[in-house]
Amino acid sequence: MDTKTFREMAEKWPSTVVARGQVKTFTGGALSGKTVANADSQGNGPEGRFKVGRQTVYPVTNFISWLEKRCSN
Repeated sequence: MDTKTFREMAEKWPSTVVARGQVKTFTGGALSGKTVANADSQGNGPEGRFKVGRQTVYPVTNFISWLEKRCSN
């Protein structure tokens, strides 16, 4: 994926955060929330996560940066 694709994903998302439970929807099924949770537990998840109630959320810009780092052609 190129940077343009990630920007388009962020622009279409209706919020400034991505809830871990919505990761699959945000990425079009490419990643699951469990994958992100595992990365978090290993210290390799997106930066800036926080809790809203019981839900873990990530700022969209941080999540996109994390995706870009994980992406390979």
